[in-house]
This record gives sequence, structure tokens and C-alpha cells, in this order.
Amino acid sequence: MNDLKNISIRLFLAQRGIQPKYERNGYGMYLSPLREERTPSFKVDYVRNLWYDFGSGEGGTLRTLVMRLERCDSREAVRRLQNGEKGDAGIASLSPGIGEPPVVGGASSVMCPAAVPALRILSDAPLRHPALVGYLTSRGIVPSVAAAFCREVRYEVNGRAFFAVGFRNDAGGWELRSARFKGGSSPKHIITIDNRSDTVVAFEEFMDFLAYLSLKHPERLRIDAAVLNSVVNLPKAVPFLSRHLVIHAFFDNDEAVRKTIADLIRLCPDSEVIDQRHFYSGYKDVNDYLIARIKGHAEKLPATKSAFPTKALRNTLQPSKAKPAAIKP
Repeated sequence: MNDLKNISIRLFLAQRGIQPKYERNGYGMYLSPLREERTPSFKVDYVRNLWYDFGSGEGGTLRTLVMRLERCDSREAVRRLQNGEKGDAGIASLSPGIGEPPVVGGASSVMCPAAVPALRILSDAPLRHPALVGYLTSRGIVPSVAAAFCREVRYEVNGRAFFAVGFRNDAGGWELRSARFKGGSSPKHIITIDNRSDTVVAFEEFMDFLAYLSLKHPERLRIDAAVLNSVVNLPKAVPFLSRHLVIHAFFDNDEAVRKTIADLIRLCPDSEVIDQRHFYSGYKDVNDYLIARIKGHAEKLPATKSAFPTKALRNTLQPSKAKPAAIKP
């Protein structure tokens, strides 16, 4: 396992026909091999041997990259990497992209896709497929909420057709989810809902937005809403968020959110930013809380400590000590 850490992500990508669009001191910028894009936003740190996709907010080691490229679990990714270690350059011999034939020749059969598989949207329609409806139900989403905001999207990857729950962003791209897939189509962008309110609720992912609405059901959304679809999209949301007097942030309960909240406060100096994570402390996000609440043991899980100050000041975070009976605002 430790030997796998020595396999260069840079060489691994090169062996698959993926080259950087430009390089700087110690890193290279690529067109993401995980989705279709025109501007390189996939960074490979040559020194630390790590990758990060600014478009999706994902990153990690070579093993996690193989998991995403090959859509396999950790054990299978390690197996495929170990099977490819005999190559002269120390590059893993993996399966080709969907529908791509292997390249024959050489001491080891290293697969080199001619092009990165691109996701293409085929159509969208009202949400009806039982598998997708069942998936949303398993996530605790109220059917009427899903029907109001989601579509059934058919898409294609290298000639193979799939379907997923789709939520269209402001630039015309789609965020796609199913029991087996989490991704989206280009362009990657934010989602905004403008009800001409001076208050806005902000989320990292659209599933958390749907969970919020399901927790509020049957109350209708009367204030504004914004979904980042990745914290790296925060700058895109600032023009919309900064119009509001109050911003309620329903972000994930993780360490990365500290910087996101700090950036939100800095970029929206005239708005009151309220961190609402206290409402679902002990849970990964709003949707995780909703699922646990439905299962009847939401109050039994241990709460995590807040990483933010509790003093109530304008433009600072204001978590409450007591968990409210109903989600607010």
C-alpha cells in the first residue's frame, strides 16, 4: 500500500493520454478527467502528489482518483494499481474509459483512452421513474418538493445512456444524483431562487436544499435561496448573496467550512451571516440530519463541538445553544 503512494499522479495521467494545459512551479493544471470543461480547473501538485478538482470541490491521492475514474471502491482501486506496478514507469494498468479499446503492445498493457469520457445531456422530463423517486424517498425528500425542483435527466457517457435526478443551475448545467452516481454536466455553476426577499438561505449542495424544504413542508419557500454546488463556487454567488441583509448558511459540518464562512463574511460585509450548523450539529449536513430524524434517532447521536464563536454580533456567527423545535428561518 505504501508503495502506491510513490506512483506519480502526473505520470499516471500522462500514460492515459492526459496532459496539463499549463504548468507552474511544482504543479500542473489540467482539463478535469472527471467531467467536461473548457477551462482547466484540475490541479496536480507534483511535490505532494495530490490532485484537486476546483470545479467539483473534490481531491485526494492517486487511489481516490482511480476510484472516481473507474467508479470502483477503495479495495478495487488498490488492486488495479498493484496490478499495474510492473510497468516501466510505475504507472497503473487500468481499464480504459467506457467503450474504449485497450492499446496493445509493450511489456505491460497500459490502457490509454483517446479522449476523456464526456457527459452529455440527452433530455429532461418530469420526475417519474420509480428508481429515482425511491432514491429521493430514501433521502427523506418530500415527493411534492422533489417534483417542484427536480427533473428526470437522461445523459450519455461514451455512447452509454444513464438517468438521474437533475437540478439545473443558473448557467444551464445540471447537478445529477442517483443511488449510484454523483456528478454533473458543464458548465458548473450556482443555483439561485429569487423571491425578492432581503433574507437568503445558502447551501453547499442541492440535496441539502431539498432536505431543508422537506423539513419545512408544507410551508412554502418565501425567502431567497442559493446553492453553491461546491464551496469553490462561493465567489460566483457573492453578487446574489450580498444583496441580502441576512444570510443563513446551512453548510456541511466539516473543517473546510471554517474558511468558507470566513470568506462569506469578508465578501459580504454589509450582510449579517448566521451559521445554522448548530441546528444539525452531530450530522454531516442537513440531509444527513433529516434522514436520522426520520429514522427516529436524531437526538441520540453525539453532537460535535462548534468550530465558531457563539457571541451574537452583526456579521459574525450566531449559533444558539438550544436546538430549535423547527428549522429556521
